[in-house]
Amino acid sequence: MKVIQTPEERFANLSDYPFAPNYAAIPDLDGGTLRMHYIDEGPKDAPPIVMIHGNPSWSYLWRNIIPPVVAAGNRVIAIDLVGLGRSDKPTEMSDFTVARHVEWARSALIDVLDLKEITLVLHDWGGVVGLRILHHHPDRIARVCITNSGIFLRDPAEPMPEKIEPAGPFADFQKMVRETPDWPHWEMLRALCSVKLSQEVVDGYHAPYPSPEYMCGNRQFTQLLATTPDNPQLPDNWEAWQTIKQFDRPMLTIMSTGDQVTKGSEKRFIAEVPGCAGQPHVILEGGNHFLQEDLREELLGELLPWLEATK
Repeated sequence: MKVIQTPEERFANLSDYPFAPNYAAIPDLDGGTLRMHYIDEGPKDAPPIVMIHGNPSWSYLWRNIIPPVVAAGNRVIAIDLVGLGRSDKPTEMSDFTVARHVEWARSALIDVLDLKEITLVLHDWGGVVGLRILHHHPDRIARVCITNSGIFLRDPAEPMPEKIEPAGPFADFQKMVRETPDWPHWEMLRALCSVKLSQEVVDGYHAPYPSPEYMCGNRQFTQLLATTPDNPQLPDNWEAWQTIKQFDRPMLTIMSTGDQVTKGSEKRFIAEVPGCAGQPHVILEGGNHFLQEDLREELLGELLPWLEATK
């Protein structure tokens, strides 16, 4: 596995991103090691609030969420998934699978940092990764907040169709990205926001990717979307769901009305997960998929009181 690292100067003077870098050395699953970057702010003896982003973003997504949460007396850890942000970047799309992303993040948070009483705050692919970690270590997870996220599910008891081909709204998108090595995903993120992002913010999302060889992780995430019923993540997700359905600690969903990606995914959580009972679930008005950009204050207005009430 060939691995590259984004030059540090790419992260100098990013807009609203003053955080010192930290790195966890984790197995690359091929006998070597990788560096997973993480932000670690607030009192180190406090129970950690772990924020996990999705695609095409990185810990920069949480830059305006972290300071108010820390100011309320919390410790916040925000990771960069391998291949994204300041984390190491394998250079082949085939290096990335959902199972590997789960194991890389699990290894950093549990094996290296040895975190306990974790509050997960999840967005986009962070939901799949974080909820699969919950499955492996339910005793380590104290609370979960799902923000415009979810988990792909298919009951393995359902018969497999005779003809399997990509279907749904993401199939054409997958083909486009597969055929576009220099896919400017930071522009897609800009387009998926209801607010107008400044050029400085768009540059922040672009910063980790100076050339196409740094973008394999972003591009491969699009290929991992479950557009076929034989997607390799689906059996593992279903197994994880059996654990999630027994999770009785607090689980909150914060969604937005304009979410183009995971809209409606909260319904199954609220219906089937015991920890969702009695929680102040909300669908915020007006924001698109990246509600950390579109509805920052509204998101904090729901998250901060919930964190305090469920201590």
